[in-house]
Amino acid sequence: MSKRLVVAITGASGALYAQRFLMQAVRHYDELYLMLSSNAAAVLKTELNRELDAYLCDPKITLCEKRNFFTPPASGSFRHDGMVIVPCSMGTAGRIANGISDDLTTRAADVCLKEGRKLILVPREMPWNLIHLRNMTQLAEAGATILPASPAFYHEPKTIEDLVDTVVARILQNLGIEQTLVGEWQK
Repeated sequence: MSKRLVVAITGASGALYAQRFLMQAVRHYDELYLMLSSNAAAVLKTELNRELDAYLCDPKITLCEKRNFFTPPASGSFRHDGMVIVPCSMGTAGRIANGISDDLTTRAADVCLKEGRKLILVPREMPWNLIHLRNMTQLAEAGATILPASPAFYHEPKTIEDLVDTVVARILQNLGIEQTLVGEWQK
């Protein structure tokens, strides 16, 4: 079976995390199923000054319509290696935590939880209020990995991309991918 990954980009700030993650994911996966929230394209344009089309030029990436529940990631019978939501808005996390599958992203995440597949949420927003904390607790209890976009500094980053890549490296590691973006601590 080919290596497949489901990726969602929501409208939370942090488009650079999505961009850098997609650059790595196409190196490690045969097929990527990409979905975007209503605001994701606008955030990509605002923060990176790039149109969505710039991310779809790789033939490994299939863009899924956000309301189409007849796409592979909406079904438990579609086998894949997991799902990453980067960045993950608090609204998306809240809907997933409470079983509200109102678009393909939340449906695909729900499928991951019910099928016991890897689901990684990369929230970027802060601070978190009590509702956010409870939603994250519910998600973790349901089997999701909560991987906040909190960059590390121990490798002496020189650029913003270096900082972002510390988070991308941790996402890859949590997917079981050997990565070379950021070395191990004290190596």
